[in-house]
Amino acid sequence: STFDVAVVGAGIVGLASARELVRRHPSLAFAVLEKEKELAHHQSGHNSGVIHSGIYYKPGSLKAKLCVQGAALCYEYCDQKGIPYKQCGKLIVAVEQDEIPRLKALYERGLQNNVRGLKLIGPKEIQAKEPFCRGLMALDSPYTGIVNYKQVAQSYAEDFQEAGGMILTDFEVTNMEMAKESSSESEDGLKYPVIVRNSKGEEIYCRHIVTCAGLYSDRLSEISGCSPEPRIVPFRGDYLVLKPEKCYMVKGNIYPVPNPRFPFLGFHFTPRMDGSVWLGPNAVLAFKREGYKLFDFSTGDFLDAVMYSGLWKLVLRNLSYGLSEMYRACFLSAQVKQLQKFIPEVTVNDVLRGPSGVRAQALDSDGNLVDDFVFDGGSGDIGSRILHVRNAPSPAATSSLAIAEMIADEVKRRFEL
Repeated sequence: STFDVAVVGAGIVGLASARELVRRHPSLAFAVLEKEKELAHHQSGHNSGVIHSGIYYKPGSLKAKLCVQGAALCYEYCDQKGIPYKQCGKLIVAVEQDEIPRLKALYERGLQNNVRGLKLIGPKEIQAKEPFCRGLMALDSPYTGIVNYKQVAQSYAEDFQEAGGMILTDFEVTNMEMAKESSSESEDGLKYPVIVRNSKGEEIYCRHIVTCAGLYSDRLSEISGCSPEPRIVPFRGDYLVLKPEKCYMVKGNIYPVPNPRFPFLGFHFTPRMDGSVWLGPNAVLAFKREGYKLFDFSTGDFLDAVMYSGLWKLVLRNLSYGLSEMYRACFLSAQVKQLQKFIPEVTVNDVLRGPSGVRAQALDSDGNLVDDFVFDGGSGDIGSRILHVRNAPSPAATSSLAIAEMIADEVKRRFEL
């Protein structure tokens, strides 16, 4: 139970990082600590499965750089491992005249981010690619794809274990402290000075910690004595699914032009590896950090969110948007109306309620959504031995191998491995 580095969190980012670390430092001992009994159980197993190309993100940002690199690495990895994927492409479709300037700006942004194969197309070309889709203009991204990220994460775990790494499941980290030199484990206490304890009182000793805890990243930071900011506020996204006999209407990903006034991308059509088609998601405040159902509720999580001033500032700035999202969450016909802007033939009878995911949205005290990846540590005995991945939102799954390389570089720099 002694390790050079313990990675907390067996989602796709944690597993990719652990894999990269053990590949670079084969003589060191690594562990992944996961609170669930299975791997990639939360955000990594509850997402749309899109391999993003890197269009949306601010040029020069980590999101933009890591997404473009990560998509290339993801395709290469899947080819090497025989993991199935489909490069089905994506159309970002303008359905109103006032969306066309924003679409053209998005095209320019994509070019700045070195996204491959982008082009603007007109109504006839839209219908050639997506026969049931209507639009005035679209941005065609042919290298966007789909994959089962849970399968990818499982493959990372196998690589990690084959290289000598250890994965401890059902290990919910609740405490981190420095070992006392006078303890009976004095030799280990000096070489492996950090004790990581779980909810059952079990413990491991390690030299350094990397946390990739998604929905609990702020709480783990607090446990370690580091900053609680940015705070995580959970947003649930509910999907609809097309009935199987109607899936022929969608060939690739169809997305709206994002509205900069609103914080999320909006409803989109997403084909899945199993042949189904997901529609959505919406974005509503979740009353539990892992609350995938409408009535899931945790008093602690709810109070944590509503007592945070940053959330109220976000809500007041986006009140009409938030109320619209809540209305659409309750009424199927309101969601279908959004979809009909792109595929008029879709009716309420063609869709069913589908799965949900919960997004770990980092929020600062001014009510701003933290848009980019955030990595930090702290000071003091434990803080100086820890690296927190504080914000790894979409496209983190796409970017996972590129993020892992950056984390491995940072671990080597900070901890002098």
